[in-house]
Amino acid sequence: MPQSIRRIVTGHDASGRSNITFEGDAPNIMEMAAWPGARITELWVTSEAPVDNDGLVDRGARPIRHDPEPLGTIFRVVEIPPESEGGLQDTEAVFAQMGSHNKPDAGDQSKHATMHVTDSLDYLVVISGEMHMLMEDGETLLKQGDCIVQRGTKHAWVNRSGKPCIIAAVLVDAKRAART
Repeated sequence: MPQSIRRIVTGHDASGRSNITFEGDAPNIMEMAAWPGARITELWVTSEAPVDNDGLVDRGARPIRHDPEPLGTIFRVVEIPPESEGGLQDTEAVFAQMGSHNKPDAGDQSKHATMHVTDSLDYLVVISGEMHMLMEDGETLLKQGDCIVQRGTKHAWVNRSGKPCIIAAVLVDAKRAART
């Protein structure tokens, strides 16, 4: 059963006093049509650095995209279903639904169909469940509480357990890593 994510966003009122601007279940959710059980809950997005903390616009309400905008960030929660539940049906369709230009490399999917590179620095925390992070060389099992710093490397997320894995992720725009 998909998990609702409660989101609290702070801000300032007209006199400059701090307040709670948004509170409740995060409304911006993308169910992945070609990957049953996979979903993204977008919490907040920025598109500039330094970040502008003024305004009352819900910056988490824009269409969900895989990659941050130039100088931008994305804060989201991702639910990755077990592969035993039907799994990913169409890799291209999943990345297309998210508007990603960082699509899986059709010539290098021997480890997993979702092996891809990102143009971001990603901070991730496993909230619940477990999954494997596959790299070109090696893999590791990630469990609840594990923290990942993913530095624009080719990778895939694979859930070999029997239940969903929930991860919180902050994606920060970055230069593409040099590859030899």
